[in-house]
Amino acid sequence: MLEIRCPFCGPRPECEFRYGGESHIVRPGPHDEVDAEAWAHYLYHRSNPRGLHKERWLHWAGCRSWFNIVRDTADHAVHAVYPMGAAAPDDLGKDSAG
Repeated sequence: MLEIRCPFCGPRPECEFRYGGESHIVRPGPHDEVDAEAWAHYLYHRSNPRGLHKERWLHWAGCRSWFNIVRDTADHAVHAVYPMGAAAPDDLGKDSAG
């Protein structure tokens, strides 16, 4: 089972969390200037990399806070945990906190 380090509660098992999708997705706008193609791209097109991926997670069974993680999709290792609204850490090596 994947262990995720909640920034508020500490390390917890994956079953306490809910995946919220790719992080750092920018909503197009202003809304009256967005065409259907741009809106569809925002809603449905996501990257699906093999390797490091920035994701949003919710600690639903704990503090109910949202936060971001950088997870390797090949081996599921968590390389970084950081708050919503913050930029992803620059150093995402194997020694980063998970």
